[in-house]
Amino acid sequence: MRILLTTGKEYVCVMRLHTSIQEKKIRKTVDEFVGEIYQRPPLRSSVKRVLRKRKIYYIKNLELKDNYILFRVGCQAGTYIRKLCFDIGEVIGSGAHMVELRRTQAGPFKEDDSLVTLYDVNYAYSLWEEKEDESYIRKIVQPVENAFQLTPKIFVRDSAVDALCHGAGLALPGVLKLHSRIKPQNIVGIFTQKEELIALARSMMSSEQMMKEDHGIAAKIERVIMPIGTYPRLWRKKQKEV
Repeated sequence: MRILLTTGKEYVCVMRLHTSIQEKKIRKTVDEFVGEIYQRPPLRSSVKRVLRKRKIYYIKNLELKDNYILFRVGCQAGTYIRKLCFDIGEVIGSGAHMVELRRTQAGPFKEDDSLVTLYDVNYAYSLWEEKEDESYIRKIVQPVENAFQLTPKIFVRDSAVDALCHGAGLALPGVLKLHSRIKPQNIVGIFTQKEELIALARSMMSSEQMMKEDHGIAAKIERVIMPIGTYPRLWRKKQKEV
C-alpha cells in the first residue's frame, strides 16, 4: 500500500569496514549520523540523484567483530542504508560497504508480530473454506485500518461518506473531528465515526484552518478504499439546466 512507502522504516544491517578502526572512534562516528543527514541516492537507484535531507531516528545495538559491524537503524522513508554505510566509512576514514540488510519494520508493522508464511495463509484459507472457521484467517489478514496507525486522520459525518466514495472532495461541513498538526499537502486518512477507512486524501488546509473555517475543501481524495454503497447516499448531483 502506498501509505507504507511514506512511513518510517527500521533495518538490521551488517557493515564491513575496509581497515581496522578503534571501537571508540567507530561508535563516536556512528552517533554523528543520528539526526538530519544529507544523502545523494546511489548510482543504482530508481530516483533522480539529487542531494536531499533524510532523518535517522536512531542507530543502536552496535556489535563489532573484526571489521564487521552489526547495528539496528530507524530512519525516514527514502533513506538508503547502503549509502549510509558508505558515508560512515568516508567519515571514519577507512571506507565501508553494506554486507547484509534486513527490514524489520515498516510503519506500524513489525517483523516480530506481522510476518506470516505462505503456508500460514494457505492453512488459514483451508480452515475458512472447509470449516467456515474465520478465527485463524482473521489473525493472518489484518484490517486495512491497521496500516494507518501512524497517519493523521480526519473523521467525517455519515452523510459525507458516500460522496467521498465517489471521489468528491471533503468539504468542511462534513468534518467531525481531526488530528492536530495536519499541514497543507499532508497525506491523511479519511475515516467514518466507527473508525472505518474511507479513503486516502491530501489535505488542503492545516488542522487550525479546518477548525476555524466553516466552508471550503479540507482534503482532496487521492484513493478511495471503501466500496461505493457501503453507506446510504445522502447527497444529490446538481441537475444540468435544460
